Amino acid sequence: MTRLYIAEKPSLGRAIAAVLPRPHKNNNGYIEVGNGDIVTWCIGHLLEQVEPDAYDEKYKKWNLADLPILPQQWQLTPRKSARQQLSVVRKLVKQASEVVHAGDPDREGQLLVDEVIDHVKLSAAKKAGMKRLLISDLNPAAVKRALGKMRDNRDFIPLSVSALARSRADWLYGMNMTRAYTLLGQKGGYRGVLSVGRVQTPVLGLVTRRDDEIANFVPKPYYEVTALIPYQGSDIRARWQPSEACKPWQDEDGRVLNRKLCENVVSRIQGQPAKVTEAERKESRQSAPLPYSLSALQIDAAKRFGMSAADVLATCQSLYEKHKAITYPRSDCRYLPKEHFSQAGEVCQAIANTAPKMADAVAGADTSLKSKAWNDKKVDAHHAIIPTPKTLNSAALSSREQDIYQLIARQYLMQFYPAAVYSEAKLVFAIAGGGFVAKGRQLKSAGWRALLGREDAEDDQALAEKVPPLEQGTVLTCREGEIKDKMTEPPKPFTEATLLQAMTGIARFVSDPSLKKILRDTDGLGTEATRAGILDILFKRQLLVRQGKSIHATEAGRGLIYALPDEATYPDMTAHWEHQLQDMADKKCAYQPFMTALQDRLQQMMAQVRVSEVPPSLRELKSPAPAKGGSKRRFSKGGGKKKAPAKSAGRGGSRRSKSAS
Repeated sequence: MTRLYIAEKPSLGRAIAAVLPRPHKNNNGYIEVGNGDIVTWCIGHLLEQVEPDAYDEKYKKWNLADLPILPQQWQLTPRKSARQQLSVVRKLVKQASEVVHAGDPDREGQLLVDEVIDHVKLSAAKKAGMKRLLISDLNPAAVKRALGKMRDNRDFIPLSVSALARSRADWLYGMNMTRAYTLLGQKGGYRGVLSVGRVQTPVLGLVTRRDDEIANFVPKPYYEVTALIPYQGSDIRARWQPSEACKPWQDEDGRVLNRKLCENVVSRIQGQPAKVTEAERKESRQSAPLPYSLSALQIDAAKRFGMSAADVLATCQSLYEKHKAITYPRSDCRYLPKEHFSQAGEVCQAIANTAPKMADAVAGADTSLKSKAWNDKKVDAHHAIIPTPKTLNSAALSSREQDIYQLIARQYLMQFYPAAVYSEAKLVFAIAGGGFVAKGRQLKSAGWRALLGREDAEDDQALAEKVPPLEQGTVLTCREGEIKDKMTEPPKPFTEATLLQAMTGIARFVSDPSLKKILRDTDGLGTEATRAGILDILFKRQLLVRQGKSIHATEAGRGLIYALPDEATYPDMTAHWEHQLQDMADKKCAYQPFMTALQDRLQQMMAQVRVSEVPPSLRELKSPAPAKGGSKRRFSKGGGKKKAPAKSAGRGGSRRSKSAS
């Protein structure tokens, strides 16, 4: 009996082998362990979608008349750099009596190994007996625990089918829409590729619309009235709350646009009794934020260190694979399994040793406290990103690795600190028939907030004016009112952090309530693993550009968004897809109806493009500068090569970028 473990990457393969019986024999592409079992690995995707011309030679030339391209029998081909390893896996699969799937614990990790198993034609009997090994922490103790909890791989078939549907659908949509709009652009004289993708294009639309809001913004004056009510040597400042009768003079955000109205209020309240109609004092508690998912970490790292999403992901991969200092980094989960709670002491000690600057934070942690982060019901294949119990010499980490490790460690340590406690007060005054509110909040006990640096901490004392303890019914006198003249401000340009926040919170950008719920449940546009790649693609394709910290659409990016139908530029379509893909994973929806509906829609869209004039926004666009390092550039799942229209590209790039649709 020989058991073969197929890991997703060499680092994971070595971590599995490390806990299996010795002695070990290292071979080319696999490790043989003491009991005769073998560990091998993929190198990310060993297989990729073939080029369209593999289905028909005519697709070498980009032609509107040939669209849509709809493969009848999907084909995968070995990646050039992976052919040797694929041969190794094929040989070992034939020799093994049992196979264990050890892909990463996510939808794409499931498909990655499954497609190799299908490609090498594993026998039906062996496939029926395959096990699934789910590892999110490369440290030996965690790998041993995972080996003791293997599941049947057939339990994950729906997840694999869902990933396959997404992969093929992204290819179909991106390949056809990119060719169609690139060809329209060429008619208008543009010599670049105008790539379209299910996820990347709504992100580009988001930035384009924000840029337009800023460009078209017309500032308007508005006014705020504050009543100054003397009490014990200082003034209580109470903000006027306009009544329903004032609505005609307010904007949609409730701001008062009529100064004369405010002047009238000020004249009426001067010297008038100010009676307390409501008095409230309470203590509020603010729990520690949950440990990080990848997106949450990328957002915080962008704010604090100015790091791009791609840099954060690369740094996390190094901390995970090379140093084994953190758990699986591509997680979309912010919760932890209860069994991890018993490791708190070890993990905290590892933090103190690996990041000496955090020794005081570790000393203040109470590992008997159990935050809401430990919740088995919220954890599926992988959990939040946390430090492992492994101790490192901090000198072994680069400055970026140290920054990211300390950010992850700090978020973990917060789970062992008490809640922050605030004292809150509110007074409502009735003055001359109008309502005025004074609010205040003050930090009483820092709790977990003690771990925040100055750059992260709220200016708690400045959150609101101090509010004295007055009883309901108390009558004071309003000395006077004051008017603050203000101007509305345009929205701020997107930055890396705010764009990632928008992608994860994309639900607020759609109006359909059912779509809002889907986008909230699926955590927005893209996945944890692909968001960095999506942004990277848009920059490389010169559809987005950085100006300092701000991110803007280029002329070509704007032109593409204006030319496309609305359904391609808003996140609604992604919501519909994700809903069906999740149903597929939950066995509530089948693969074929989803794909058939997409193909039918593509037929309609290509028919519309064929009879379209060149949209005005694609006329006289300035063609992009050649890419550095030559003209050949692959596009993920639905791009083309830079040398369009000679040849189109398939999925190209790394495993993760391939999903950046």
